[in-house]
Amino acid sequence: MKIRSSQSVAWIVTIIVAALPCFAGEVAVLKNGFAIKHERREIVGELTRLYVSADGSSFIDVPTSEIEHFEQAPEEPVEDPPSPDNARGVGAKPISSGRPAAFSARPVTNLSQVVNEASGRYRLDPDLVNSVIKAESGFNVRAVSPKGAQGLMQLMPGTASQLGVPNAFDPQANVEGGTRYLRELLERYNFDLVKALAAYNAGPQRVEQFGGVPPYYETRAYVARIVKDFNKKKIAQGKAVTPQNNVAQKKGGRTNPPVTAKSNSKSVSKTTVASTQGK
Repeated sequence: MKIRSSQSVAWIVTIIVAALPCFAGEVAVLKNGFAIKHERREIVGELTRLYVSADGSSFIDVPTSEIEHFEQAPEEPVEDPPSPDNARGVGAKPISSGRPAAFSARPVTNLSQVVNEASGRYRLDPDLVNSVIKAESGFNVRAVSPKGAQGLMQLMPGTASQLGVPNAFDPQANVEGGTRYLRELLERYNFDLVKALAAYNAGPQRVEQFGGVPPYYETRAYVARIVKDFNKKKIAQGKAVTPQNNVAQKKGGRTNPPVTAKSNSKSVSKTTVASTQGK
């Protein structure tokens, strides 16, 4: 009886541990070659939620089937304190006590780092950029739409060329160009997120033609999908219902007005990128 009881307890413990979220500094390597560094993860239905911030306020939902494997995140190199001789430059040698910062033999790209850097340059919320990437390509670097849009943020060849993106399948260049274009659209439509997203999908000429979101099912579903995903992240951060919930920051450090779904303004200025992005 004692043996059976011990075995039962062991099975119960195993089941409980398996059901708990995984806490670790890890890298999720996707089948498309991308890597997403995260603090912890948990299974949510058919998705794996990767928490990219230590406090759990920012996360990325990735289809579990698209994850190839997980790896331990490399430790950041930690330099030993300089000795008195080294401080004077005598026999100084670069010494690192950390492990080599390498994910695997196959080169991968850290999505979080790419998005955060581009978002910082163009003063956008990285959660918004991640939501756009999810809707556009599902984080597939090699994605190509039936109309020819390419890469993570699905840039049309003409738009990519005008944005200075020579290779739309280069993850860093694609996110850089797509983030810049999204910023320009937000400025063009006075930071009306709904209009900017509609223009990103259908092209600015269609938004101006219809005075707002075009009456296309694809575009309306696209906008709703991104807004829902973005709001889900803001709700997790406790910011969804506050006036400070902004997607972009204006020049000089000032934040833009709260994002609104209203889009009845018909007078807009020209953006620096021509309207070739309709997909």
